[in-house]
Amino acid sequence: MLVERGPLALKLADVATAAGVANASVIHHFGSIDGLHAALMERMVGQLIAEVLAIPDKGGVREDQQEAVFHALFEVFERRGAARLAAWLELTGEWRRITHIRDAVQSVVVRRASFGDVNPQQAQDLILISVTLAMGAGLFGHALAELVGKPPGHAREVAMEMLRVFHAAQVAK
Repeated sequence: MLVERGPLALKLADVATAAGVANASVIHHFGSIDGLHAALMERMVGQLIAEVLAIPDKGGVREDQQEAVFHALFEVFERRGAARLAAWLELTGEWRRITHIRDAVQSVVVRRASFGDVNPQQAQDLILISVTLAMGAGLFGHALAELVGKPPGHAREVAMEMLRVFHAAQVAK
């Protein structure tokens, strides 16, 4: 529903109907539409973090693992609606309610730094630029690419190339 309609059009009653529960149950659990938005963002981030942390356990070449992380990040922000929801939370001031994201990001920083090729500060910067680029591509990459006559996935490709270059520079330091 979030991907189809966007956060502004998401209604508690519609969520209740889709979940097959009473509207009062949804209100009791989330408290408000803002609470639902925050819970959705926490869930998306939690799933992304779990996916990212599991990638190195699958083995393979470090560059392939980093590429898999980039793809997972862009997938969540572009196709699963995280960019639109995160933007809405920021615009409404509700982003501050999602305090566990700091801890989740820190776990990725620690894990990434444990590989030994970047320090924690570089890992934080890599996460910062990665999320910023994924957010931009998810919010308006498709539309901007179309406006300048590029194919739909072009903004994502350019952003991912920037990430590869930035990552290589961090590792080379």
